[in-house]
Parts: sequence; C-alpha cells; structure tokens
Amino acid sequence: MDSLLNQNRPPAFCPGCTHEKIVQMLDRTFQNMNLDGNQIAIISDIGCSGLFDTFFHTHAFHGLHGRALTYATGIKMARPELTVIATMGDGGLGIGGAHLLAACRRNLDITLLILNNFNFGMTGGQFSATTPPDAVVESGFLNKLENPIDICEVARSAGAEYVIRCSGYQTDLDKELEKAIRFPGFSVVDICGICTGRYVQKNRLTPKKIETLVSNHSAKKYNHTISSTPRKEYYSYYKELSKNQTPTENPITISPVFKPLQPIRQEIVILGSAGQRILSAGEILCLAGLTAGLNASQKNEYNITVLTGPSIAELILSPDQIDYTGIDTPSIILALASEGVERRKHLFKNTTQDTIIIHEKNVKIPSCNASAFSVDFKGKGIKPQDWALASLAVLAGMNKVICLTMLQKAIELRFKEPIRSKSIHLIQNMVF
Repeated sequence: MDSLLNQNRPPAFCPGCTHEKIVQMLDRTFQNMNLDGNQIAIISDIGCSGLFDTFFHTHAFHGLHGRALTYATGIKMARPELTVIATMGDGGLGIGGAHLLAACRRNLDITLLILNNFNFGMTGGQFSATTPPDAVVESGFLNKLENPIDICEVARSAGAEYVIRCSGYQTDLDKELEKAIRFPGFSVVDICGICTGRYVQKNRLTPKKIETLVSNHSAKKYNHTISSTPRKEYYSYYKELSKNQTPTENPITISPVFKPLQPIRQEIVILGSAGQRILSAGEILCLAGLTAGLNASQKNEYNITVLTGPSIAELILSPDQIDYTGIDTPSIILALASEGVERRKHLFKNTTQDTIIIHEKNVKIPSCNASAFSVDFKGKGIKPQDWALASLAVLAGMNKVICLTMLQKAIELRFKEPIRSKSIHLIQNMVF
C-alpha cells in the first residue's frame, strides 16, 4: 500500500518534535492495514496536533479546541464504514475533558490519539492538564497548584475498554496504533513525546525519560481490553435497538390555500407567563401564516425555571424572505400576563398608531401610541392556559394578519382529537 502522506504539505514541526515521528508511524500503520485514503477520516482541533489532518490524503475535519471527539462522533455515526481517527494534544484534552468522558462511556468505534507533550506548545508553553507540578512553564507557579491528569486512569475510570500509553519514540508504535484502530470500540492511545520548541527549553526531558515514564505505567496494564465482558460497540448496538422503533413521521407539508390578508411584513409579540401556552400559540400563528404562503419565523424566551416567570414568543410573517428576525416596532402585541409585559415594556415605547394591542382586561400595559383593545378573558370563563389561543381568535375576528379560516386550518394541522375540536370550539366562540 502506498503512503498516504500529502507530498504537497509535508509535516512542519519544530526540529526534534515527537509529533513528526508520530505522523510517520501513523502513515506506516495505514499502510500495514491496507487502508485507502477514502476509508479514513482524521479529525483534529487546535494546537500542533491540529495539523495532522493536513498531512494526509484522507477525509479530514478541523474544529474547535478540545472538540475533536464531538466531530468524530458525528462523522462515525453518519459514516460508520470509515476508520475515524481523532487527534488532540494534552491542551485539547484538558479543554474538552467532558467529551473524552462521554466518548469513554459511549464506546463508539473511534481511535483517539492524544499527543501528550505536557504543555500548550503552540501558544507559548503554558501548563496543561498533564504538566508535572515540578515543571518550569510559562504560567508562573500555577502548575504547582494542580495535580496533573493521568489520562489513562481517567479513561479507564470512565469506562474505556482499550487504553494504552506509548512513547512517540518506540519502534513498534505502528503496531500499537494498529491494535487500537482494530479494536471494535472506543480506544485511547496516550502518546508521550517531547516539545522541543517550548517544554524542553526549561525542563530536561529526553526520549529515555519518556521510555521510563511509559514502562513505569505498563504495570497498570494500559495495553489491553479492560473488561472481561466487553461492551457492544455503540453504533452497532444503536442499530440493534433502533430497528424495532416506530419510524418518525415525516414533517407536514403546508401548501398555500389562502391569500394573505395584508401582504406585508407583520411583527407580532405574544407576552405571557409560564403555563399559558404562549409558545404553542406562536406556532399556531406561524402555521396560519404558512397556509397563506407567508414566510414565518418564531423566537421564544422563557425562564430556566419553566414553571414560573415570563413566556414570550416573537413572530414574523412576511411575503418576503426573512433575514433579520429582531422586532423593534411590533405590528401586533398580545399582552396576557404582567410578567411578559414587564419583560418587553420597552417595545410599548416604540409602538405607533398602526400598532394593535390586545390585552387581558386585568393586565396593565404601559402608556403608548398603539390602539389597545381590552378583553375580559377571565370574565368569559376562559382558563389562563387558553388565553393565548383566544387572543389569536380575537385577532382573526378583526381580520388582522390572519382570519378565522386560516386559524382553524392551523389548529387542524397542529392538533389531534380531542384537543383539535376543543380548540376550534374555543376560537369560534371568541370571534367578535
């Protein structure tokens, strides 16, 4: 098998950097396995290890620092036939540690190569998650305050079943890489090396010391499957469990059946509180607009405490493509709770005489230039969770933005029985 190295982009590392040896060994591994470039995806992030994807004629993805495993996961799930190799440095490991834990738990067939040179080499030699506390680095004394991570211990504790520590200088590294790649699940290879550009300027670290470091850990058996009862590989197990699931329904197709009442951009804000089904009402209004061939957008806001606080939906219906979704001067405001009004009170200052406000009788609204219509939803015996839908019915009754038939069609698209019939009954009784 021919080399997969990119002759137009040869490895470019500091003289003596272990990374270049690892590049050569990885290429030899691919040749030993008779892998073609189209069968491999190399996923990298930021740092010197992030250059790996440019040195090979393979599929490649270069992403954010510490996130290589997230991209690798998506690629492996979408293209399970690919041999997926993720590379990251000890810097990326520290930044994306949670992603490493998730990958260990998940056991998707990805091989992670950690190019561990004990510092942030590319950005100036600062301490990383693996820097020894007695090292001299460009972070003052900060590395003395933290214990370094033992990558193999962490991966093993998190459930990874193939974990090995290697030296970037060992002559059989290609064989070790091949074992890790062939393992049917998530495999972690911690490859210790030397950063000649930064780390060894102030710290004496030699290939011999790297060899001693690796051999001292070999007693911990970071070189084989951890479990005597190996777990199923994630993708194959996913397929096994999902094959009997009920297929998801295709998205509904909405063909225009009405003409828009006002063929201009309309900006609508629904101001309510938790439990008033504000977001559902916004969705219904968007669906109603779609039945008239309008483009629609919806932005929602609600507290992380989802059972209390404001609930707001900002909607735009327009015959033209919607690029900017911000609302500064609303066409319509539906004010149904003081929490929502207080949250968007600045919008009332921007209203004009053309703005229409429909508000519940007991909800006070700020002084403004809009035309305001008060509705006693509570006095009509309508429950607060139905006020939003009822306000859409009032709007439809005024033939503003939507009409009753458009609203009814949207309800039919959105709900199944018996909610559909109850909702249609409500809006029919609300029309003025």
